[in-house]
Amino acid sequence: MYFCPACSNLLLVQSDGTQRLYCQTCPYIYPIVKTIVQRKTLDRKQVDDVLGGDEAWANVDQTEASCPRCEHDRAYYMQIQTRSADEPMTTFYKCTELKCGWQWKE
Repeated sequence: MYFCPACSNLLLVQSDGTQRLYCQTCPYIYPIVKTIVQRKTLDRKQVDDVLGGDEAWANVDQTEASCPRCEHDRAYYMQIQTRSADEPMTTFYKCTELKCGWQWKE
């Protein structure tokens, strides 16, 4: 994406015989004379654990639940009110198998 140096709006491509970038709000025009390629790799941001991390799972109960990833038959669970008060609580599970630790909700 390229932006207008005069008004900072997004430049659009116009191709009527010759290709050029133009601004919709001001008279800026940039003729395209060669292929324009720019690559930018984005750094992935670290995902925050919204359930509170390992300390949130420290004192929770266990139940019989099949892990969707490893098929283990036990899981930790906790219930959190994620919507308004008139909606039911959401149950979150975490596999008790140390090698797996997969988290899911139902």
